[in-house]
Amino acid sequence: MEKVVIIGSGCAGLTAALYTARANLAPLVLTGRQPGGLLTTTTVVENYPGFPEGVDGYELMSRMQKQAERFGARMQFATVEAADLSRQPFALTADGERIETECLIIASGAGHRHLGLESERLLENKGVTYCATCDGALPVFRNQPLVVVGGGDSACEEALYLTRFGSVVYLVHRRDALRASRIMAERALSHPKIKPVWDSVVAEILDVKAGKVTGVRLKNVKTQAETELACAGVFVAIGHVPNTQVFKGQIEMDEAGYILPKGGAATNVPGVFVAGDCADRVYRQAITAAGMGCAAAIEAERYLAARQV
Repeated sequence: MEKVVIIGSGCAGLTAALYTARANLAPLVLTGRQPGGLLTTTTVVENYPGFPEGVDGYELMSRMQKQAERFGARMQFATVEAADLSRQPFALTADGERIETECLIIASGAGHRHLGLESERLLENKGVTYCATCDGALPVFRNQPLVVVGGGDSACEEALYLTRFGSVVYLVHRRDALRASRIMAERALSHPKIKPVWDSVVAEILDVKAGKVTGVRLKNVKTQAETELACAGVFVAIGHVPNTQVFKGQIEMDEAGYILPKGGAATNVPGVFVAGDCADRVYRQAITAAGMGCAAAIEAERYLAARQV
């Protein structure tokens, strides 16, 4: 039986692994389908402290993994398919294997909601991105027309951030009014660089043959008319999907599926802690995820120590 199992190998999971490993708890990290998490899909990370020239996302996560492994963390490429948190020890099923643990840290992250286009998939990291804070300052986007897809607060925030770099930011929304809060909508629509494109969806991202984004083909949902709009980047901001489905009904979540911490990193289930994007619908940054992973590890260590008294 394990003392600590960590689900997820992004910034939150690997930081939790580092701290619990240094506490001699020999954590087992179940990496999930994407070892290293979403950050491995980012070519240049310029906002993680300690890397003044920026760092490749995959390299950053590889370094974190090696650091955790140095102190005894163990990595297992496996995806959790089922979980029983109703009794101690907690039981997990990962790729058909049963794993029991005294303590669980959920750092399973969240995935970007995608448009579902083949051109979107093929041009990811070639002008298609899901994080303006991560990628907006890259040279390829500077002084170029950019497209943000979405109509909520996140989309408005992305668009406002991109006005620092792009020549113009087109905010493409399927309705004729933004879903964002009134203050965010007013900020976005009053900015001279932001141009709303109403009643429209992205039907295609151009140009796969060129190997980079050169524009989008838009479809008006009311008239069905299609038009093309030149741009150097497409920032998809239509929400996130937390990777928490396997815990539904066993742990407290909000309506979107984000796990609700109960003060610090604890959850409503004693012995189960949470960190990173699966519990964070506000910041969703590598550095905040790492901090939450640290907190979860410290609380897990204290929980286990109290059980031994």
